Amino acid sequence: TWDWDRYRILVVEAHRRENWGQPLENICRAVAEIAASHPDIAVIFPVHLNPKVQEPVRRILGNSPRVHLLEPLSYADFANLMARAHLIISDSGGIQEEAPSLGRPVLVLRDVTERPEAVAAGTVKVVGTEADKVVAAAEELLTDNKAYNKMAQATNPYGDGEAARRIVDGLKYHLGLSQKPAQEW
Repeated sequence: TWDWDRYRILVVEAHRRENWGQPLENICRAVAEIAASHPDIAVIFPVHLNPKVQEPVRRILGNSPRVHLLEPLSYADFANLMARAHLIISDSGGIQEEAPSLGRPVLVLRDVTERPEAVAAGTVKVVGTEADKVVAAAEELLTDNKAYNKMAQATNPYGDGEAARRIVDGLKYHLGLSQKPAQEW
């Protein structure tokens, strides 16, 4: 059984083709450095099954203390893991959209993102794959509560979780079952 209260959880997810090779090795070195310099951090890294991802991740991080390399998780298990995370480091576009609903900052392991609204909102930060930049960005969020809270509490650019209620209210209004129109967002 995992003691979730003992460590701050750093979730890592990296799989994009553009990061294969040296970029992924840089990411792994950064993760090893972050784990080594923060004894209160445990890293959980569900590793993609592609050998081009498996080989460098297992070679560089396989013997790192407090770095747990897992088989890929189901969506439900990964969503639960994100909810328990303190910080997420990822190259996934989907995670950039989902993590803000959970109040979890995301450091994006890419040079660009197709989610500029998340960058503008402050829920994600594009850091690239150079080890020193990944480490510096993580260090800031792990040691500066103000910087961490600014990202964790930023307004979610993808909604506030009330869409279903607004749809029901709108349908009731248009069907004549309610005098009150749906609240706009």
